[in-house]
Amino acid sequence: MLELTDAATGKLEEYLNQNNITSAIRIAAMNGCGGLTLGLALDEKKENDAAVEQGGLSLIIDNELLQALEEVKVDFVEPEDSGCGCSGGGGGGGFAVTSKNPLPNSGGGCGNSCASDCGC
Repeated sequence: MLELTDAATGKLEEYLNQNNITSAIRIAAMNGCGGLTLGLALDEKKENDAAVEQGGLSLIIDNELLQALEEVKVDFVEPEDSGCGCSGGGGGGGFAVTSKNPLPNSGGGCGNSCASDCGC
């Protein structure tokens, strides 16, 4: 299951519209602070992707990754609400991509905790 909050939808639509971007938004495992973490990137849908359309947005993720994580949520955290210190290098807010299960082969560290707690 993919969930995109209203806050994230608004910020993503604003960014895409301001920059004339029509690409889909990929949720992907990326190297982060001490291990793998979930992040967002612009990309095109591939054969093995799951997709969710919300408003004018297309959110995509590899089917195998989604099956391993079970549930993925994309939110936007305002700077004053951040508090965890991961996002933006000091609680500056930004997109938080979280999952029900930790990333496979994340190797521990912040990659695991952020995937389930603060979404850095």
